[in-house]
Amino acid sequence: MVNPIATLLLECGAIEFGEFVLASGSRSSYYIDIKAATTDPAILREIGKAIAERWEFDMVAGVAVGAVPIAVAVSLASGRPYAIIRKEEKGHGKAGTIIGDVAGKNVLLVEDVTTSGGSALYGLEALRAAGAHVDRVVTVVDREAGAREAFAEKGATLLALVRVGELLDR
Repeated sequence: MVNPIATLLLECGAIEFGEFVLASGSRSSYYIDIKAATTDPAILREIGKAIAERWEFDMVAGVAVGAVPIAVAVSLASGRPYAIIRKEEKGHGKAGTIIGDVAGKNVLLVEDVTTSGGSALYGLEALRAAGAHVDRVVTVVDREAGAREAFAEKGATLLALVRVGELLDR
């Protein structure tokens, strides 16, 4: 069976080949430019719908910047609220790392691409510290480079719309 999200990512040119340094610091011969997909409203809508239809949650959350459009798309598709996790607490206005009331809620954390899982692990810890129940992280693309194991160590499951092998095998 062909994965429709993988097809959309390939069609919009989200996979590039060359020499790249990833956010995790590792080097790669390919880059997944998920923003090429999430800045296209039709593709973003399909990603949001795919996540909203597969998993149950009270609220969805994403770490700024890359996961925020995905969280918004899931929120719109599901009719459930979303939260934004700042990478650092701001020193003015309303303080805090999280925008949105997550305390006591079953929160689904979303991510654009996971390699080591660093950004989403930060989000997981921030949500839990704010009183949210988080045991699942949904990524659009799992690069299959250790994130799944890193989340398991924290008592969470990494779920992926697309595994990188589905993109590279085509």
